[in-house]
Amino acid sequence: MLNTSDGNGNSPRDPVSVNVGGEVYTTTLDTLTRCRDSMLGAMFTGQIPLLRDRRGNFFIDRDGKVFRYILNYLRSNTLDLPEGFKELALLKREADFFQIRPLLDEIRRHETGSGTANCRAAMLNVTTESEMRVLHFNLKRGPENYELRSCAVRVYVATVFCTSRAVLELMCARFFYSTRDGPILPQPNNCLRLEWVPCPDELPRDQHEKHGFRELKTESGSELRDARAFMEELLRVALGEGFRVDSVFPDPSDILNCSVLRFVRY
Repeated sequence: MLNTSDGNGNSPRDPVSVNVGGEVYTTTLDTLTRCRDSMLGAMFTGQIPLLRDRRGNFFIDRDGKVFRYILNYLRSNTLDLPEGFKELALLKREADFFQIRPLLDEIRRHETGSGTANCRAAMLNVTTESEMRVLHFNLKRGPENYELRSCAVRVYVATVFCTSRAVLELMCARFFYSTRDGPILPQPNNCLRLEWVPCPDELPRDQHEKHGFRELKTESGSELRDARAFMEELLRVALGEGFRVDSVFPDPSDILNCSVLRFVRY
């Protein structure tokens, strides 16, 4: 059964997960209420009741695929559409439903050929590395009965640099850290640095947290178990934003297992 968001009298808290037509997005209240006079702004300022899905995400019965462009516009104040985008009419209809007037104006400029598409040139560079660490910990077997155990973990680090601040902020929104206290969105400086450690089956969860390790997930909740999974998700985002692969190192034929990947967008 779906429940209204205020059923327990609780207000939404960051980060916010929104299920739009089956597509789940994770963002912040500030982003969702960027245009406070819009219907979307009214939904998340308590003026319009919201539903929740079975997993507790806020639910909006609209087109989930094009909502990503609406959300990205609210994040960056820029309408970034992939090359050859063919659903402008649908995007316009959804923007009109949510009553986001600045976005509607931007869509109209795109329709007349005077939008921001000519300002999309950017370079995106990604590096990944990893190292193995061996942990030693005491496993409690009973009252005053401890067993010394060892476990190997792999620490992954990805560094993302982009000449477009809007794209960098978009990348931040596509990943989050899973912690005991809830999801944490990464924050960019001049670049985005992500460090995560998947929890092996033989390592107790409390020991994983005790060492300050965090798991990394996509906005849909899928855990990234290795650098290959990260590269796969990053490729999906970059190509969706109109980037093209420019160089792959060390092996151009093995893009998912590369350590350095560069994209360009013209």
